[in-house]
Amino acid sequence: MLFKIYYQESISEVPVRENTKSLFIQGESERNVRKKLSDRGYNIEFVQKVEGAYLQYENQNEDFNVLEI
Repeated sequence: MLFKIYYQESISEVPVRENTKSLFIQGESERNVRKKLSDRGYNIEFVQKVEGAYLQYENQNEDFNVLEI
């Protein structure tokens, strides 16, 4: 499954919409994705499963890249 992660780059950084970044990652579940990213020190705000029409929409974005971990 593909997940979109909304995060801040530092675990100590307060979530602010303007500073929120996102990335895509393959995983078996939300828990699996969080475990894969645990060593990066991200402050993960939200993990969202991407499928169907939403996946097609995101595929059209030129910044669409799936992180390989």
